[in-house]
Amino acid sequence: MSEPANQPVDTYTHGHSASVLRSHTWRTVENSAAYLIPYLVAGRRVLDVGCGPGTITVDVAQRVAPAEVIGIDVGAEVIAKATAARPDDVDNVSFAEGSVYQLDFADSRFDIVHAHQVLQHLSDPVAALREMRRVCKPNGVVAVRDADYRAMAWAPADDWLDRWMETYQAVARGNDAEPDAGRYLKGWAEQAGFSSVECSASIWCFADDEERAWWGGLWAGRILDSSLAEQAVARGVASQAELESMSAAFNQWVDAPGAWFSVPHGQLIARP
Repeated sequence: MSEPANQPVDTYTHGHSASVLRSHTWRTVENSAAYLIPYLVAGRRVLDVGCGPGTITVDVAQRVAPAEVIGIDVGAEVIAKATAARPDDVDNVSFAEGSVYQLDFADSRFDIVHAHQVLQHLSDPVAALREMRRVCKPNGVVAVRDADYRAMAWAPADDWLDRWMETYQAVARGNDAEPDAGRYLKGWAEQAGFSSVECSASIWCFADDEERAWWGGLWAGRILDSSLAEQAVARGVASQAELESMSAAFNQWVDAPGAWFSVPHGQLIARP
């Protein structure tokens, strides 16, 4: 295991409140890691970094069984939730606390090292990628996918949704994070020393009635009840009244004529 001299201590912008886990538990390989499907072959050992509540991790485990799959996250509470929610019939997956900056695994242990929506929250994503490369087999792959907040688009236009974006950007950058990480993945991987990097992009789109209700309701709640909201108020980025106006704007967007919201992601397959 590597021993970073000064391991960063990062602040997770969103936190793990119920309003946040509502979106995390929606995620599957199909809707959040489809680019990885060709590599999820039975027998391939996988490390899922920043696994959160583990829904993607369990999906991966079902696809590569009987191979071992391990999900790690820095949050003890969310690891406990992932462990408790693991289906009884998926016995090749386990969860543990761990930092991407100092992975507690031998060199070249995994066929696939995966991270979804993780690098955007780190103050040193290049160091994280180097550590992910270390534990990946020479013929394996490191797979990462991250959103690009600044490239998100919505209709109709709304000043309070613009203010929401300003608030999110300010809080995330105040944590030394990069909310527009999707566009930087290639450069970070090149700096981390990978031998080859294959880039692609994909989009979450929320446009039909059910999708709008879910996405709008999710953010209407998160901007009021999450670590993001607490940090915004504590740092003077936004007042409580402003957060309430942003929440109302998301609720109004749900029923607005022609409402649309797109969330672009950068993604890459990197080889050690």
